[in-house]
Formats: sequence, C-alpha cells, structure tokens
Amino acid sequence: MMESSVFDRRSSGEAEISPRLYNLVIGVVLCWGFWVNWMMVGTIPAESLREISPWIFFIGYFASCFFGVYLFSKSDNPIVSFIGYNFVVVPFGLIINLVVSRYDPNLVVEAIKITGLVTVGMMALGTLYPAFFARIAGALTIALIVVILVELFQIFVLGIHQGWLDWAVVAIFCGYIGYDWGRANQIPKTLDNAVDSAAALYIDIINLFLRILRIMGRK
Repeated sequence: MMESSVFDRRSSGEAEISPRLYNLVIGVVLCWGFWVNWMMVGTIPAESLREISPWIFFIGYFASCFFGVYLFSKSDNPIVSFIGYNFVVVPFGLIINLVVSRYDPNLVVEAIKITGLVTVGMMALGTLYPAFFARIAGALTIALIVVILVELFQIFVLGIHQGWLDWAVVAIFCGYIGYDWGRANQIPKTLDNAVDSAAALYIDIINLFLRILRIMGRK
C-alpha cells in the first residue's frame, strides 16, 4: 500500500463536480487501469519478462510506482495525475502478468469476480461507516508493515511462505478499500481528486486480487 496526500485535501481551487460525475470518473479511471492490465497480460509473453534481470525489473518497478504516486499525489492537474496513475498501472501490469501466467485462466477469472464482489462490498461499508474505517486506519498500517516484515523474513531467511499471511493481507486491503473509499467521498469532489482517489483505490484492489488468486491457487 502506497499512501498519498490526496485524502488530506480539504480545499481546492478547482471547480467541484456533482457526486454522481465524481464517482463515475473514479469508476472510469479504475476500469482504464484494469483494461490496461488485461491487455498487457494478453499481449506481453510472461517468458520475456522472466528473462529480465530481477534487480533491473524490481528497480524499474519501484521507480515507476513511486514516480507515479508522486505525480498523482502532488499534482492538482487531472491530466498530470492521470499520467502518474499510468506510471503505477504499467508496472503493476507486469507483476500481474508474471503472477497470472502460473494459474489456470478459469481460476484467474474466478479470482477477478471475487475481487470485484469484495471491492463493491467494502465500498458500501466505507460509505456507511466511514468513521469506523478512519478509526482502524492506524491499525491497518501497523498490521501491513508487520505482515510485510514477517513475509520477507520467511521468504529470504527461512525460505518458506505460510498461507495465513495471504489471508492477513486480504483482510488488511479489504480494510484499506473501505477506508480509502470513505475518505474519497469526504474530500472536495473535483476532477483531479477523482483521478487521485481512483489511483489509490487501484493499488488496494490489485493487491487484494493478487492475494485472492494466490489463496485460490493453493486450493
């Protein structure tokens, strides 16, 4: 999860749009990111990605992601924010490509459906109970940091990966979706904020999908 300052905004010089249009823009931007990822999976052979040096791959991945987050979190121009969003979408698409290539396509589709249902459910809860998700935000951050450290220790030191970590990450990102969606509707409803909110939610949803796919793949 990459936190941005977008949700801290309380005023903006940009004209506000209607709540319906604001939510529509969030949905369209999210769908654009998912469509780009879908096209990347369908057109880029996973074998060609595996031939890239892991160090070069991950340095490029993190550099692109952090640059994209910087753009959409600092800019108040929706076009610049959308460009930053795509700097996040593309490297995530490469990771998704590598991951889904290991699984049966039917399983991937099922994981997409489950992720969609969970996302809609958490957005509804985030709309109904924004105060609750705001209260657990600190706990979510601490839990995510702990889980990441434990997972890295298990992988690089112990050489194992325990399944409960995937369930923990799923629970954490479910919380983040509710939290980020609730906050997205509390900031000024401008075109730029809609793009920025979609970018933050995209990161939550993709992380949720990857963990759900891993859990389903084990079964």
